[in-house]
Order: sequence, then structure tokens, then C-alpha cells
Amino acid sequence: MATFVDRVTLHLTAGNGGNGCVSVRREKFKPLAGPDGGNGGDGGDIVLVADPQVTTLLGYHRSPHRSSKNGQPGMGDMRSGISGETLELPIPIGTVVYDEDGEVVADMTEPGMRVVIAPGGQGGLGNAALSTTKRKAPGFALLGTEGWSGDVSLELKTIADVALVGFPSAGKSSLIAAISAAKPKIADYPFTTLTPNLGVVESGETRFTVADVPGLIEGASEGKGLGLEFLRHVERCEALLHVIDCATLDPGRDPISDLDVILGELERYPVPEGQVPLLERPQLIALNKVDVPEAAELAEFVTAELEGRGYRVFPISTASRKGLRELTFALADVVEQARASRAAEPAPERIVLRPKAVDDKPFTVRAEGGEEHRFYRIRGAKPERWVQQTDFTNEEAIGYLADRLAKLGVEDGLFKAGAVAGSTVVIGGDGGTVFDWEPTLTSTAELITSARGTDARIGATSRPTRNERREEYFERMDAKAAARAELEQERISGLWADDDSDQVAPEGDLTTGDRDED
Repeated sequence: MATFVDRVTLHLTAGNGGNGCVSVRREKFKPLAGPDGGNGGDGGDIVLVADPQVTTLLGYHRSPHRSSKNGQPGMGDMRSGISGETLELPIPIGTVVYDEDGEVVADMTEPGMRVVIAPGGQGGLGNAALSTTKRKAPGFALLGTEGWSGDVSLELKTIADVALVGFPSAGKSSLIAAISAAKPKIADYPFTTLTPNLGVVESGETRFTVADVPGLIEGASEGKGLGLEFLRHVERCEALLHVIDCATLDPGRDPISDLDVILGELERYPVPEGQVPLLERPQLIALNKVDVPEAAELAEFVTAELEGRGYRVFPISTASRKGLRELTFALADVVEQARASRAAEPAPERIVLRPKAVDDKPFTVRAEGGEEHRFYRIRGAKPERWVQQTDFTNEEAIGYLADRLAKLGVEDGLFKAGAVAGSTVVIGGDGGTVFDWEPTLTSTAELITSARGTDARIGATSRPTRNERREEYFERMDAKAAARAELEQERISGLWADDDSDQVAPEGDLTTGDRDED
């Protein structure tokens, strides 16, 4: 079972907000004393915290699904629901956080850094908070919104001052064990380190950290072996120490060719934008295993050529500890120079949070679907959140949503986009809420086709006066009497006959010329 994991994918689900409460206070002699429904609690956030006590992402590799608590619903008597607890996830320093699209969300390089990676849902307002002078007793409340749900990727990049690079079994683990208190795996048979090891070295008054990077092979920058998986641990180092095995028995290998292969892989490895390329950083060479006579002769033979290339060369032996003191003091000098140059650089630009511009549009309206199946999609944080908060089983809540959308200018935006009464409107992305747009009176003045100064919609809903109703009734009765008289005249003329009876009704029964003013 692996004990070191430096890349995981987390499946996060933040808590949902609690629903608001609809309640009316009832007291003795006051059966309806006013609304007293409380607000729902907010859902719990999920926060990533850079913790120096955490060195691996193994815990998240074993249990990648994490969720925070939901907010509690509101209650009567003005009692608000309890908010969900914030879930803090400690991660190692040097972890880079990526979203689902591969974009960097945060780079946790300092101890104690915090980032809210999954915000919880917002609690809904109760009817007490929704009451106004015009809406004294709302019969509805707002629902809580859902918390953020999705995946984020964590990638650990070891933070160290010096990185040990070289071929497998070059003696990097033995070197870090000899100059620090680290206890990596060491054996008398060929193998390669599978996990980076960190060690703290004290040289004089300087203290610095050394990282033992797993062994590289030719083609590591292209994904061969384990080099590509762990080369990212070299990105944050100030200096590189090439550990070269002078006692190797592999045919075709020598210190010069080994160094050229490693330099080629470091050159081809792309570093993030803004960082110094690996080959432009300070580099030292340690010719290891000089306690073997043949290795000591080979180290003495190649030292002049390596120094001619501009490298500082140190023949060392981790077994006899030869040359380790000189090497650690040289590394301390390089680290001090790097720290001094970094301190002289201007401080990185601080992140400034600025409010949105006053004229920033809170929503967008876009026509989709072509000519045959055209619909209008509305996207925006406020409209989408308002739809989530609406209880569509309550007509009063739907009316409140319509008022909010009209006040925001959504209906004017629909008219400008070409929507007409009955057009299909979708608020949200895929799976959004679908409406049939029915324009309100204040939003469709441009759609009126009646004469100027008149409004057909107002006329259609006006009530006739008492005299107008009386005149309409008399006109209708006179028309019926005239129709009966015409039929009787046709019967008398013989145009048609009544089969049931040959009797003629009295003339007074066929006319209603006398009007009853009562």
C-alpha cells in the first residue's frame, strides 16, 4: 500500500441552505398577530487549509468524497435555522488546486493559507423577513439554495531549497540520510525511490531543506519511468545537486554521459509561467561512491572536464562521509545567495478584490434554437438563484418571483431580444427552469397596437356602468320581440304552419314594446 500520494481528485458537495418558514403568530385576543417565520440556515462551506503538519495527500486518495452539513430550516416564533458547520480539509504546503477545466484555483505556498473551494448554499428568508408595508403578511417563504458540487484536483509540489537529481541507485537516498535526519529506504541492491524524501540540513548558521527526487531515466520528460510524475517536485527548488554514481558497472554509462542525459531531461521539462527554467538555476555536482578505488580514479579523471563546464564538483562518499562537510557548506552558500536575491525582488502583487461596476449587467438574454424552435435563455447569478428560492406550488411566491425579475429588467431584456407573448424562456443552463413568457403591464408598452392615448388591455377589463347595462338589456329585448313578430307574420301569410296547434297566440303575448323601467 502506497504511503505517499501527490495527486488526487476530490469530489466535493457543500451543504444546502435551509428553507425559510411560513408562520403567523397567534396570541390570546390576537389570532393573527403578524408573520413570525424564521430564516433558514446557510449550508456549510468546504475550505482547504495549508497545514505544515500534513505531508501527503494519502488520506484524500483513500476517501475522496467529502461533504459539509446542510443548513437547518427556519421555525416559527422568529427562530432561524442553524447554519451548517464549515468543513476544513488540511493539505500539504505546496499543493496546487485545479478546477474541473484544469485552471489553477489556488497555489497553497504559505502555512495557514485558506481558500473556500466549495461555498455552501444560501438559507431562504422566512415570511417575517419578506413582510413590507405593502405585503404585511406574506403567505410564502424562500427556499434554500443548493451548495456547490463538483470535482477539484490537488497536485502536491514539494517545497525545498535543494533538489537531488540523478539516475536510479546513484546514492541520493544515502546522501540525504547522511546529511540530515531523514530515514529513507536504503539497501545494498539496485532500486529506485518511489516517493520524494525531505530532509533538513544545518550547515553553520544556515538551515535548509533537501528533497530526494526519485531517479530519472532517459525520456523521463516524455513520461517514461517515474520521472515525469516527480519532476514537478523540482519546480520549487532554488538549486539542483547532480548526484552521479562513479562506481556503476552498467555498460555504456559514465559520469559525463549520465550528466548529459539528466540535463537533457531537465531542459525539456516545462516549468510554469513565471518560474526560472531548471537549467538556469544554480547547479552543483557530487561524484558519489569515491570510497571505491576505481570510482575515486574515475572521479579524479572527470573533475577537470566538469569544472571546465562551469560546475562546482565535490567527490563524496556517503559510506565514509568523505567530502560531505564541504558539500553542505557549498549548498548553504548557494541557498543564502538565492534567498538574498529573492528578498531583493519586489513583493508579489497582492490580490485586490474589487466590487462589480455599477453598469455591470446582472444577467444576459440570448436567443437559441434557430427559427423553428426558438427560445430565450437567461443567465445570471441573481435570476438563477431566485428561481432556486421559489416554491412553484405557491402562487404568491411565483408572483413575488415575477416582481423581482421585472424589477431587475429581465422582461425589458426579453423584449429587446425579440421575445413576444407566449415565447419559451429558460432561466439557467442545461436543465434550467422553463417558462412561457406572459408580459406584464409595465414591461410591454411597446407592444400595444391600439390608438395613441388608449390601451386595449385596459378597455378589455373595464366594467360597464349601470345605465350601459340597462340600455344593452333593452336593445336585446327589442331585437327578440321584432324577431318573434316577423315569424308570426310569416305564419299568418301561410309561409309555414304549426303542426301542434292552429291557434294564434294573442298579440299582446308577441310584443314587448312596453318597457319596465323598474
